[in-house]
Amino acid sequence: MRDDITALLGALVAIDSVNPELVPGGAGEAEIAAFVAGWARDAGLVAERLEATPGRPSVLVRAPGRGGGRTLLLCAHLDTVGHDGMADPLAARVDGDRLYARGAYDMKAGLAAALLACRAVAARGLAGDVVVAAVADEEHASVGVQEALGAIRADAAIVTEPTELAVAIAHKGFVWAEIEVTGRAAHGSRPHLGVDAIVKAGPVLTALGELDGALGEHPLVGRGSVHASLISGGAELSSYPAQCVIGLERRTLPGETAADVEAELDALLDGCRAADPELVAERRTLLVREPFAVAEDAAIVRAVVDAADGRAGPVAGVSFWADSAFIAAAGIPTVLFGPGGAGAHAVEEWVSLGDTEVVARTLVRVAERLCA
Repeated sequence: MRDDITALLGALVAIDSVNPELVPGGAGEAEIAAFVAGWARDAGLVAERLEATPGRPSVLVRAPGRGGGRTLLLCAHLDTVGHDGMADPLAARVDGDRLYARGAYDMKAGLAAALLACRAVAARGLAGDVVVAAVADEEHASVGVQEALGAIRADAAIVTEPTELAVAIAHKGFVWAEIEVTGRAAHGSRPHLGVDAIVKAGPVLTALGELDGALGEHPLVGRGSVHASLISGGAELSSYPAQCVIGLERRTLPGETAADVEAELDALLDGCRAADPELVAERRTLLVREPFAVAEDAAIVRAVVDAADGRAGPVAGVSFWADSAFIAAAGIPTVLFGPGGAGAHAVEEWVSLGDTEVVARTLVRVAERLCA
């Protein structure tokens, strides 16, 4: 199987699939979706293209069963982040166990493992179906997995994000928000007429730092966090700034909700107003992605642990967000299991070919047990 993994992964990383929401003019998923659909049909599998968002296709690849069995969903995303700083990002370079390229680790190796597992089980005559959801846009708004969940039903799911062979049963969510501080514009020579919104924002930034230090921890995914990601304000050096906007990200733990975060930020602003009654500030929520957790004794978790035949790492949590949150919210028991490597969103990215083979073989054994 190692040769098949190297060949398929090499072909996948050679296709530019940079998310255009992250990098204006990015290639998107059209070419790689066409490749996956063609590969699947050549392998005797059923391929269905989904494209409710024009130019952002996903593909469902299915190994149909005889009927009457359970359906296993395998999920991997097609898109990548950008190539800035990389010398030859789309050329697969193999050095021992490592394959280097943009998207190799995050997460085309997981996609290759899922596709090869789907091909392998197609000849086994299982009762249930195995479906690979190769989805668009995970790196931004996850339009692909949301569309896919409207088109399929499954009894269990494995998301093949890179977990270093850990069986991941929890991950963080996040809330993106803005705090806008309002001042009053005036000529720089007339301070009695102006209110400096940027200076007024200073205590808000300090309070965000204090909030970050006070957040709780989760035994599997670590502590929650909040940071000021972006800040903008002012018009020119000779004027008092009328607005200062702080963009922030709050990473949430299993059990925390967007309402909890909004209450935190409202309390933070109330405290700042108590210290400065002239502070004018408002909060708005931009995007919410819920955290994820599944019970350690869930059937799909035990199935992956058993099928890995001692090759899996610990049952653990991961710090990043993934499409697993949407799948679990749809009522499908879900776990994450993927290969090791390094360099997600970094200049040098690589994945372990040996780990990818372990993942593919484990997926086959899970399907044999769950879909029999």
